[in-house]
Amino acid sequence: MSTLHLRHLESDQDYAASFEVMRALRPHLTDPQAYAAQVRRQGEQSYRLLAAWQDDQVVGLAGYRLQENLIYGRFLYLDDLVTADHVRSQGVGAQLIAAVREAARQHGCAKFILDTGLGNALAQRFYFRQGLLSQGMHFAQAL
Repeated sequence: MSTLHLRHLESDQDYAASFEVMRALRPHLTDPQAYAAQVRRQGEQSYRLLAAWQDDQVVGLAGYRLQENLIYGRFLYLDDLVTADHVRSQGVGAQLIAAVREAARQHGCAKFILDTGLGNALAQRFYFRQGLLSQGMHFAQAL
């Protein structure tokens, strides 16, 4: 595997380069321009999108935000983690997790938190291998 370079996405070109990889995780995204606009809007609420680049192509993404609440204090929440199919099980996800964990530490966060679906056993196994532990259930209701 070629060398990976991690950097945050900042430009419309970056967002366009990342669209198909994000779409693998979020298939409801159908419009690259709407995706870029949403990432920029979320950026106003501290969302950052870290990309793993290989040979000038995005092969992985980690979208996260810094938050604070009464239960955890300051924490980093990982919204999105995805790698391109052709680099799965090659350490890209682990490198993104490590970089996001380090960002949390640098920002003085007490916790690193994410959610995954109850039926997503492969992701759960990956997160356990990365040192994350299950601490509860996430509940939601469509409105």
